[in-house]
Amino acid sequence: MEKMSIKAIKAQLNEIIDAKDPKLVEFRQDNRKGVQQALDQWQKKQAKQVALKQKYNDMSVFEIEKKAQGFQAICGIDEVGRGPLAGPVVAAAVILNDEHAILGLNDSKQLSAHKREELVQEIKKNARAIGIGEATAEEIDQLNIYQATKVAMQRAIDQLEIAPDCLLIDAMVLDNGLPQEKIIKGDARSVSIAAASIIAKVYRDEWMAKYGENYPAYGFANNAGYGTKEHLKAIDEQGILPIHRKTFAPIKNK
Repeated sequence: MEKMSIKAIKAQLNEIIDAKDPKLVEFRQDNRKGVQQALDQWQKKQAKQVALKQKYNDMSVFEIEKKAQGFQAICGIDEVGRGPLAGPVVAAAVILNDEHAILGLNDSKQLSAHKREELVQEIKKNARAIGIGEATAEEIDQLNIYQATKVAMQRAIDQLEIAPDCLLIDAMVLDNGLPQEKIIKGDARSVSIAAASIIAKVYRDEWMAKYGENYPAYGFANNAGYGTKEHLKAIDEQGILPIHRKTFAPIKNK
């Protein structure tokens, strides 16, 4: 009997998700180098999926605990943009579906822009509600960045179509009377907070890039308002913009 082509075997491996699939036994008996390489790649892919599922389970502990306590609308909250010299601080609030499964969720800073874009679509499919809130550069200057972050977070909660009954917040406490838990490094430890981190990051990056279209010298599409060499040079040569934070160095020293 003529052997199956390596291309055909690779196609079948792409469809196999069960390590006990009898086809794998057949393929392992095929001594062709291309077949064995394809099997190695399949095994690495499966190991990666197992690791992603384990990480997802580990990051679901806080949500499982809150659900066991009787909470029904557990909301993850995170912000991006505390450190930049320009632009708003943006917060997102996310209530995930009970059946959510978004493998790959992590702190948005640990993900590529492409992966964040992919995950935003998955989060939207798996969320009961998403809210986004901002605090402007002017508000940051008036309140300080810590208090402005709280304002942005509360605004994100207020935008939710479903009222949360419990909050999981990355390293913050909000004075709003809702049951909540402050989780240090929550964007890497809680699926809900990680989802909020990604939503906020993508939203803010898009906001900065759009604003930067009118001021290309500042490089906002690349630096998101952080004090890069290109950005600082533009401030020196072209001046301070309305979205710059006047209380942040080196701007406050000019």
